[in-house]
Amino acid sequence: MKFNIQETFNKELPADPIMENSRRQVEKACFSYATPKQTANPSMVHVSPEMANELGFSKEDTQSEEFLKIFTGNKVIDGTTPYAMCYGGHQFGNWAGQLGDGRAINLTEIEHNGKHWALQLKGAGETPYSRTADGLAVLRSSIREYLCSEAMYHLGVPTTRALSLALTGDQVLRDVLYNGNAAYEKGAVVSRIAPSFLRFGNYQIFAAREDTATMRTLVDYTLKHFFPELGEPSKETYAQFFQAVADATLEMLVHWQRVGFVHGVMNTDNLSILGLTIDYGPYGWLEGYDHGWTPNTTDRQHSRYRYGNQPNIGLWNLYQLANAIFPLIEEAEPLENVLEGFKTKFEEKYLDMMKSKIGLYEKDDLDQQLLNDLEENLQLTETDMTLFFRNLAEFEKDSNDVDSFLKIVEDAFYTPDEVTGEVLDKWTLWFTTYQTRLKKETLSDADRKEKMNKVNPKYVLRNYMAQLAIDEADKGDYALIDELFVLLKKPYGEQPENEKWFAKRPDWARNKVGCSMLSCSS
Repeated sequence: MKFNIQETFNKELPADPIMENSRRQVEKACFSYATPKQTANPSMVHVSPEMANELGFSKEDTQSEEFLKIFTGNKVIDGTTPYAMCYGGHQFGNWAGQLGDGRAINLTEIEHNGKHWALQLKGAGETPYSRTADGLAVLRSSIREYLCSEAMYHLGVPTTRALSLALTGDQVLRDVLYNGNAAYEKGAVVSRIAPSFLRFGNYQIFAAREDTATMRTLVDYTLKHFFPELGEPSKETYAQFFQAVADATLEMLVHWQRVGFVHGVMNTDNLSILGLTIDYGPYGWLEGYDHGWTPNTTDRQHSRYRYGNQPNIGLWNLYQLANAIFPLIEEAEPLENVLEGFKTKFEEKYLDMMKSKIGLYEKDDLDQQLLNDLEENLQLTETDMTLFFRNLAEFEKDSNDVDSFLKIVEDAFYTPDEVTGEVLDKWTLWFTTYQTRLKKETLSDADRKEKMNKVNPKYVLRNYMAQLAIDEADKGDYALIDELFVLLKKPYGEQPENEKWFAKRPDWARNKVGCSMLSCSS
């Protein structure tokens, strides 16, 4: 995977945190006080037992009235002051000015078992950054965020977490496709958990306002609490901080590409400073392996945030962060070195990752070409990414039956009849070359399969699966939410009882709303 970045530094950009209780615009402040909205008739839909345990909540705690009230915004924890954060950002490549937490409210921060956690509600009402919006969320988008954030955690992808999903009892007006057909939907609240919800945009806003003093305060706070190993603030430390952010972002992106996850809205305000997947909106997993696919209807025309472009956008966003913190360093070279290094590091880590997906562990100069050919073949016809790589582990390197090669992965082809002629010839050549390459590996077929199955998930949260759960939940049946939640806790396991979920997207879901592309509406 190669980069196509033409950005340069804007060297002319001037660029315990300050608080201000203000409506709009919020100047010289990192966050503002915000009080969650009282809801009509809150009820708990689901709680993540793993996340509850991480935070020190017992099962009895999560079933209490107190827990329900706190995590639906109906009670403020004693001794705390909820707040919303101020940030700006580039949206679809354009500077959008001040944005901020328009419907996210941070309840408090806690320490448990040596870990630091910020507790946040999404959909709990207006904040000083809501602009003309209501600050609320609907059940549809809340189910998607709740299931996905926990699914990503179990996939081994750096992510924010989710503690609970609850109904508010209120009706929320939304236009799902932005086509003038607004309708009322069930209101919901997700409690999101992370060490911090700081994003690139938290730093950008102060650079744009030439408020270097407040930005320095925020960066120093970030260093103290989340990068203490870097030492006391200095120009050198700020450069090391940028390196750490770049490395964490790179690791996250490699994992996204590994499992076929497409974020859909990689604006700078949606990238975590800690390299965590954040803000699950119109995301999706690749069904057909397609570098040009995006799940976001808003991005349909230009496909800026398509699967194959995510590494480029990650780098582009890092350029914007570099511009923001430049006034603290006053030298471009340290930042430029990090950005140039990102390209090289990503290509190396991407190659290693892709090799692991097809069971190659020894060094061979021809591996890059083998993988290039594979990625081209996967796009000759619609080929399911998850099924292909998972089933490839069944390949036997000493088999003499060339015709059996394709049978291993034929279930991944959406239109098997198209795998003929030149397409079939290309696949036959690839499998023949792949078999020759595998013979240079020392692992047995069984050992290779075991390793491959640890990086190629069998179960991912396909959009149609989430939509089925949403449809049932709209009718008051939450059983499928729990079924998927349990399924996705062991995405690399065989789970014979759940084999029905190891299948291509059904035809009915190809163009159904919520199953193919999604809007940002939530």
